[in-house]
Amino acid sequence: MGVPAFFRWLSRKYPSVIVPCVEQKPVDINGVRVPVNSAEPNPNGVEFDNLYLDMNGIIHPCTHPEDRPAPRNEDEMMIAIFDCIDRLFRIVRPRKLLYMAIDGVAPRAKMNQQRSRRFRASKETQEKIQEIKRIRAELILKGCQLPPEKPKEEHFDSNCITPGTPFMARLSECLHYYVHERLNNDPGWKGIKVILSDANVPGEGEHKIMDYIRRQRSQPDHDPNTQHCLCGADADLIMLGLATHEPNFTIIREEFKPNQPKPCEICGQLGHEMKDCIGGSRSEHEKPADLPISAETDFIFVRLNVLKEYLEKELFMPNLPFKYEFERALDDWVFMCFFVGNDFLPHLPSLEIREGAIDRLIRLYKDCVYKTGGYLTNSGDVNLERVQMIMLELGKVEDEIFKNRQQRELQFKARDKAKKRRDAYNEHRPNMTFLRGTQFEPQVTIFHTTTELQNI
Repeated sequence: MGVPAFFRWLSRKYPSVIVPCVEQKPVDINGVRVPVNSAEPNPNGVEFDNLYLDMNGIIHPCTHPEDRPAPRNEDEMMIAIFDCIDRLFRIVRPRKLLYMAIDGVAPRAKMNQQRSRRFRASKETQEKIQEIKRIRAELILKGCQLPPEKPKEEHFDSNCITPGTPFMARLSECLHYYVHERLNNDPGWKGIKVILSDANVPGEGEHKIMDYIRRQRSQPDHDPNTQHCLCGADADLIMLGLATHEPNFTIIREEFKPNQPKPCEICGQLGHEMKDCIGGSRSEHEKPADLPISAETDFIFVRLNVLKEYLEKELFMPNLPFKYEFERALDDWVFMCFFVGNDFLPHLPSLEIREGAIDRLIRLYKDCVYKTGGYLTNSGDVNLERVQMIMLELGKVEDEIFKNRQQRELQFKARDKAKKRRDAYNEHRPNMTFLRGTQFEPQVTIFHTTTELQNI
C-alpha cells in the first residue's frame, strides 16, 4: 500500500529524519576488482542486527528500470537483482538476520485495486510497442540506422511479477542458489540466519516482515535493543515501522531525484525522447558533453526513532482528564494516515497531503480526544464512534476544501494561459534593440531643481 506524496511531505516537515548512507564500494587494483569486506565494522556508525528486504521493491526496478536501458534477457535481470541485494547488504551489514520477503497472494481488498492497474499496464505496454513500431518505420524510410528490433516475445511484461507465474518460480530457484553461494563464500554472511519467503507464502512482503517482527517481540528471549533495518520504497513502511513500537527501527530506501533522464525506447540513448529519435549513434543527437551523466542512485536512511521524537511533540495534549500515553497516540496517528492513502480503503477526495491533510486530521483528532476522553484505537481495536466524530467534523469543511481546490486550479490555468500568451508574443515581436552611442539610443535627462523644470 502506498501513500502518495507522504515521503516528500515528511522529508520537508521533519528534515532531520533523513540521513545519507555511507557506502564503501569495490575498488580496482592493477586490474583486479577487490570486493568490500562486509564483515568489517559498519561505516555508518550503527551495527544493525536484522535486515529485512521487501523484494518487490527490488524486483521491479531491476527487471524494467526507468532510468537506464532494460536488461536484454532474464539472466541479466537475475544478475541485477543479485547485485542490488549485495549492495544493500554491503551498506547495512546485518549481524544476525537477513529476511527476504516476496509478495504472495494479496488480500481480496487489494486484489480489487490491483486488477484495474494491471489491465491498464498491459494496455499501455501494447500501445507502446505499436508506437515504437510506427516511429521505427518512419525512421527507416528516412534512411536512419537503427539497432535491431526486439522480438515481440522479448518485451518484458511486468504483470508476470505476481504469484503463480513461471517467472516467479524461476526467480525463487535463482534466489536459493544465490543464498547458498553467499553463505559459503562471503565472509560477511558467516553466522547470520537467512529467511527467504517467496511468492508461495500468502501475504504481501511487508506484512510478512511485520508478522515476523511481532512474533519475535513475543518471545521471552527477545532483545528490546535490537537494531532493525527495513528496505523498501513504499511510504507505508514508515507507518508499519512505527506500529511495531520498536525503539531502534530504520528504513533504507533510494534517494528520490525528480526529473531523471530516461533512455530512448528505440536507440537506448539518453538526451532525447522517443518521438524525437533520429536513429544512429548518440553523437548524432547531441554532443556527449551536453548529455546528462547517469550516476548510481544513492541510498538514504529514514530514522524512525527521530521521527518519534518529532511526533511526540506534535501529538502532545496537556491537561487531559486521563494519563497521556504517547504510544497510544502514535497508534492513532498511524490509523489516521490510512485515510490519506491506502490499498485497502477507498481514498477520501477531501484529504490530500499536499493540502495539509495530515495536519488537519491531527487538529480534529485532538479535539475529539478532549471531547470524548479517549483514544481512537486500543491494541488494534478501533472505536468507531470516535472515528465517526472526526469524519463528521471533516465533512463540515469539505465544501471549503473543494472550493479552495477549484480556485487554485483556475488560478493555475490562468497563469499557464498568460505564460503561453507571453511566450507567443515574445517569439513573434520585432527586434527592438537600440545601438548604444548612436542617434537611435534614447536620450535620458535628469533634472535636479525646480528652476530647471521651469526653464523647459
